[in-house]
Amino acid sequence: MAEIASSTLPALARLPRPVQWTVLLAGSLALIELLELVHLPAALFLGPMIAAILMGVGEAKVRIPAPLFTTAQAVVGCLMARALPAETFIELVRDWPVYVLGIVSVMAVAAVLGIVLTRMKVLPGTTAVWGSAPGASTAMIVMADAYGADARLVAFMSYTRVVLVAIVASIVSRLFAVGGVELAPAPWFPPVAVVPLVETLALIVVALVIARIVKVPAGGMLVTMVLAIVLQDAAGMSIELPPVLLAVAYTVVGWTVGLRFTREILVHAARALPAILSSMVLLAAICGGFALVLVWLAGVDPLTAYLATSPGGADSVAIIAANSKVDMPFVMAMQAGRFIVVMFTGPMLARFIATRIERRAAAPT
Repeated sequence: MAEIASSTLPALARLPRPVQWTVLLAGSLALIELLELVHLPAALFLGPMIAAILMGVGEAKVRIPAPLFTTAQAVVGCLMARALPAETFIELVRDWPVYVLGIVSVMAVAAVLGIVLTRMKVLPGTTAVWGSAPGASTAMIVMADAYGADARLVAFMSYTRVVLVAIVASIVSRLFAVGGVELAPAPWFPPVAVVPLVETLALIVVALVIARIVKVPAGGMLVTMVLAIVLQDAAGMSIELPPVLLAVAYTVVGWTVGLRFTREILVHAARALPAILSSMVLLAAICGGFALVLVWLAGVDPLTAYLATSPGGADSVAIIAANSKVDMPFVMAMQAGRFIVVMFTGPMLARFIATRIERRAAAPT
């Protein structure tokens, strides 16, 4: 039986791991070049992510070590913090109704879609409720597994949404760039301020130690972002992120997300895939509608509003926004705010909805 199973594995799975890494790297570089040719923002993130998805579905055995992914998240956390100077928080407090509207509306729509998918029995049990949460994927997967939902399908829904939103947001950024102006390509090796770079690297190390102690979901990004914001806005620290460091971080994040798409998960979710994709497309479209409301209320440009309300991962949206002509502080304030709210309230909300649905299903008719 083992011999038959091994003979049916795709060719990728039978290659030595060094060869698999070579294929992943070569495929990533080829896709980056292709995406750069069509001027898609965040090609350094999307290219590796797409290559990793193909590798994961092909049952390749390569995986990104967790500490490396956490470190990459910390670099993205610094990127987010750099886009959030003190003036942004003053603006956030001044315009708090706009941010509350943007955060609560996306969470509400995601919860409704999860309830609808659950009542339609598209997925077993209350899996869809957990998988529809717009953020804090790791926390949702862990909580879902603890409460009896299928963690594999929750992961599938979460990462499908991240990938879909990342691709759509990148395309939208390309098609509706403000004024149609392309960002000039940044040099790979610009002059680097040594002292701020050392301080930034030290900050990342300290933040990773703290994150390991407190064990906050996505702590590599969240703890680093909070610590960097405090040091930047209160102590005047300058965050230095060389392009090469960002490129490596983008690649690691893309690989990690993509490699989670295994053949097993896809086969397990095949029947539910049309409904899952439809719900994700609907969520993205509704968030696009919320973006139009933000354009009207806050006076921001459409692309900024769209990225701010995108229901994907905060790290992937940060990468796309950093490579687009948008109001980065506004995008990051909205994304970071929703990430924090979802992380602390999302599991409780999903558990509450799941419990109510289970009780209704068990009640005699």
